[in-house]
Amino acid sequence: MTDWRPSSSPAAASRRAALLQRARHYFAGQNILAVDTPALSRSAGTDPNIDSLAVRPNVGNDYFLHTSPEFCMKRLLADGYPDIYSICHVFRDGESGGRHIPEFTMAEWYRLGFDLPAIIKDTLQFIAACLDEPELTESTIQFDYAEAFQRFANIDVYEASADDLVRGYGDDERLKSVMGDDRQAQLDLILSTVIAPQFAHNQLTVVRHYPAAQASLARLCPDDKRVADRFEVFCGDLELANGYVELTDAEEQRQRFDQDLELRQQTGRPLRPKDHRFLAALKSGLPDCAGVAVGIERLQMVLDKTDDISDVVTFTAETS
Repeated sequence: MTDWRPSSSPAAASRRAALLQRARHYFAGQNILAVDTPALSRSAGTDPNIDSLAVRPNVGNDYFLHTSPEFCMKRLLADGYPDIYSICHVFRDGESGGRHIPEFTMAEWYRLGFDLPAIIKDTLQFIAACLDEPELTESTIQFDYAEAFQRFANIDVYEASADDLVRGYGDDERLKSVMGDDRQAQLDLILSTVIAPQFAHNQLTVVRHYPAAQASLARLCPDDKRVADRFEVFCGDLELANGYVELTDAEEQRQRFDQDLELRQQTGRPLRPKDHRFLAALKSGLPDCAGVAVGIERLQMVLDKTDDISDVVTFTAETS
């Protein structure tokens, strides 16, 4: 038996340690406070595209492993914490493949008073610092979501019909049957399989102002309610970061949670309990802020020039 061996080499582990050191050095230089939050919770995220892993104790109700430290970190902000960051393991059910594993490392941070341009700039500086390539911030390309679809797929995201979107990913009948009439899923598929592969491989690309229907926990853009103050950062077609200016309206967030749960029910995905403590924190007053999540393994994949996440972790779920 040889499957006891780790997935990656000591050299890869050394590069990871140096990357994490640079990450913490960046946060320290920005005077951002390191915090810890629990991995286990009695509630879970409602996002229709992300599934939590349930943990069943011998006695009592289920717990859930966090998919992000986001809710607890925002509760800290609502209680008066300054800018904060966390580097921790997170867990997502059903994620596997060359770029996905169910347990991975996330750097997440929040900046008080930051608008969309400010948090994008902050994220690019963080990525450049982690990769030890400061020139990355100078060559970054930025597109609005609608602009990227028009340029790379010849699709008007506001006017395109369902048939237009199906043609956007090649009239593939199998994909059409999987996506059904879920417009946002169709758009997401086109972004990942048609648009992102056309991004330059040697520089960072920012896609900003996602459709309002994909806002998640982001606020809607004050100047255009059709879009959210949300962005993602890619290196080539590899997504590195997802961030936004945070929604602070508790009632709107509650409605979004309910819409998420309705969609999960329609698609046959498990229903999870809403985080009422998080909603209470929003109601008490979340300050204006912006947050970002960055995958540490994804950063090292860029650093090590590999497209296989198993090359940058010591063990995968299958070999642990």
